[in-house]
Amino acid sequence: MSNIIGSRFKALRERSSIKTSEVAQALGLEDDDSISAIENGDRQPSADDIVQAMRLFKVSLEMLTDPFLLVNEGQFSWRQSGVSGADLAEYERDAGRFIAAYRALSPTLGHTSPINSSLAKSAADRASRLVERSSFENAVSAAENLAKTLRLGAIPAEGLPNAIERELGILVLMVDPTDGISGAACKLSDADVILINRRDVPGRRNFDLGHELFHILTWRAMPPAHIEDINELQRSRVEQLADNFASALLMPSSVIARYGDWNALGTQDLIAKLNSVADELRVTSSALRWRLVGLEKLSSASAKAVPDERLRHNGKDKPDSGDIPRLYAQSFVELFGKAIAEGKISIRRAAALLQLTIDDLSQLFISYNIDPPFEI
Repeated sequence: MSNIIGSRFKALRERSSIKTSEVAQALGLEDDDSISAIENGDRQPSADDIVQAMRLFKVSLEMLTDPFLLVNEGQFSWRQSGVSGADLAEYERDAGRFIAAYRALSPTLGHTSPINSSLAKSAADRASRLVERSSFENAVSAAENLAKTLRLGAIPAEGLPNAIERELGILVLMVDPTDGISGAACKLSDADVILINRRDVPGRRNFDLGHELFHILTWRAMPPAHIEDINELQRSRVEQLADNFASALLMPSSVIARYGDWNALGTQDLIAKLNSVADELRVTSSALRWRLVGLEKLSSASAKAVPDERLRHNGKDKPDSGDIPRLYAQSFVELFGKAIAEGKISIRRAAALLQLTIDDLSQLFISYNIDPPFEI
């Protein structure tokens, strides 16, 4: 982020649809080449340049100089239900701050998150070649291949967050967002982040993670909608592909094969098995039901004979959140601890960015078995 002011000049100019010649005139510079030089980092703007730019773009000094902001960068796609536009925009700004802070601090502390193997890159590339006209079978095949490559094992949902970060270089953060937000994908030019509501039930958390991973991998060919209402009855083709991908990633055919044939079961036994296996795989019973139909392990008629209410909450009277994941992620918290210890960021600023009190920040470090880099 060595050229933070120059990159902000460019971002704000493009957001405002202002030509470089107009910026040059406003700043009293001779030609638009001077603005290009500032934006490219070849010329440092003077204090007067910065003041004039603040007036032109109608922004604060912070907007031009704070590396812990996303300004006209970072595309988000939100999975939500019933969240007002204002509340969503506010949380997007908050999330943008801690994502920007992570991105800005990472290179200063020697932290990188590359794809860790050629096999993982190959599997990710295969998924990235999906397009809107791809068949659902293509999406399922890409997910099955990725699950195998990531070595997700008998319960794919269990190791998926760590595998996504370790092998694909995509940061997965468990967060406490505004009520109604399930998750989000965030695409930056130099980083990818998935946010998941850690207080959702396990089946929903895991499905959202697979769904958002699909969006990250296919963003260039199929940019997702900024806001996705998870309760919409008519889902777009892209969202249907994402659903099929998530389902196959969490329930690969090799895993489902362990549970034998389902068609011979009576309705009551089928319901009991659906709920039991769904709990074991950490998915929803409904998602398991339709995955079985897709794999021809269960007939469509048998699946439709099961009342939806018998599968709600995986057969329980109320939602079971299970073990709530720790806030954020190990690598993310470690980075902030190192940044505080090395004086890259103050304790108060770190706490504010992470939306925590200083006491809560200390407890966050302890929850990850990290000695807090400060005393309360």
